[in-house]
Amino acid sequence: MIELRDLELLSALARHRHFAKAAEDCGISQPAFSMRIRNLEDRLGVSIVKRANRFQGLTEEGEMIVRRARRILLDTKALEQEVLAVKGEITGTLVLGVIPTALAFTGRLIRRLHQAHPKIVPRIDSMSSATIQTRLDEGTIDAGVTYGDSIGTDLRSVQPLYEETYVLLIPEHMTSETGPIPWARVAEFPLSMLEPQMQNRRILDRIFAELGLHPQVVAESSGFTASMVMAREGLAATVVPRVLVRALGTLKGTRVLPLIEPDVSKPICLATLTRDPELPTVAALRRVVTSLR
Repeated sequence: MIELRDLELLSALARHRHFAKAAEDCGISQPAFSMRIRNLEDRLGVSIVKRANRFQGLTEEGEMIVRRARRILLDTKALEQEVLAVKGEITGTLVLGVIPTALAFTGRLIRRLHQAHPKIVPRIDSMSSATIQTRLDEGTIDAGVTYGDSIGTDLRSVQPLYEETYVLLIPEHMTSETGPIPWARVAEFPLSMLEPQMQNRRILDRIFAELGLHPQVVAESSGFTASMVMAREGLAATVVPRVLVRALGTLKGTRVLPLIEPDVSKPICLATLTRDPELPTVAALRRVVTSLR
């Protein structure tokens, strides 16, 4: 009999494409991890991994086995949740992939979910919109909070959440302005921004390019925390989602200036895989989203 644990290890290897990282993610030593993969190959009588000094990918048979393994793991998770749901309780872990700009909103969404279903345990992972789409299709996250215009609707359900708009968080010593400020002025200040591969950064880069602007980027990060601290410390300004400032409040020593000319907004949505039956935890989350409208 093939053990579910072996399928979990194989799925992790396909996701990380690195033995050491996959082993660490699964909480097992690398030698033990490698041995279980070899034992699985022996049991099935096929090579799953292309072996060399480093991980070289999966064989054709390995890719097929991973696809089946992920379906089996999803079905097992659904079975466990459905059995408990029949007893009248929705419980289990709900894994959410969230773009950095939507983390503050997601925190409020999870509060509403907890009020309705206190036995659901959410796990929030910050990741890019591209990673959310990949991980959703792989079945390694249950839902994604991401840009509505970057997620395909083929085999996915999409629910609108809100429109993302932007403000400039700037140290007080850099400007005396208190009202709306044109995007053209933003390029005059030293900026801390997200990394270039992040969708938010690509959105901002596109705005600057369309205006013929060349912003002074003095720092880059994978999230907004470092940029907001730099603004508070007086080093650099940063463009952040309005929803984040509303959630955290204005930081001491900074100003929050709405951005205009142009007025920019991007749709944020909840994306889930279209499944029949749907995971009870995912269905509960979708009902909470519907109740917000």
